[in-house]
Amino acid sequence: MRQPSVRSDLPSQAVSDHELSDQGLCQHWVPVYVGLGSNLNEPSEQVALALRELEVLPNTRLVAVSGLYGNPPMGPQDQPDYINAVAGLLTRKTAMELLLLLQSLEHQLGRVRSEGDRWGPRIIDLDLLVYGQSQISVPGLNLPHPGILERNFVLFPLRDIAPSLMVPGQGVVSTLAQQVGAVGLQQIKE
Repeated sequence: MRQPSVRSDLPSQAVSDHELSDQGLCQHWVPVYVGLGSNLNEPSEQVALALRELEVLPNTRLVAVSGLYGNPPMGPQDQPDYINAVAGLLTRKTAMELLLLLQSLEHQLGRVRSEGDRWGPRIIDLDLLVYGQSQISVPGLNLPHPGILERNFVLFPLRDIAPSLMVPGQGVVSTLAQQVGAVGLQQIKE
């Protein structure tokens, strides 16, 4: 079984978008968590490819990666099961800049967004789950991710790398994972 890769030096300090340097970067490194998922074209390989791309995002460092988890789709059941993971990063990008980078990366990796594909199959899905201790609600960006409380395929991988993380306004990850339960979730052995 693949053990999560974890560094314990993630800072707890987050910044708001107004604390920027002259170059438009946050003055401090902000800990963020990104959910990864795929159910098309060898999903485990798609997640691994996305992780390699996260490693080279500008002004961002990949510092933790969970194990892989398999789960049935949330939406229509006439599609393959998903493979999911969570990555812990440090970034100097604002939340919106990081979201736009993640969406660009999805496109680069072959995801095509269309009307009605909210619950459909996808080659890759990258969700910004938590951005420091920020709570943000603006058009196109809600943090923490609004579906985090119902998604064991997010909470269990997140628990692998950040069990004591306080999800802003929601609670501690280990407690949230216990509350949602593991029904339908399988840890993938590598």
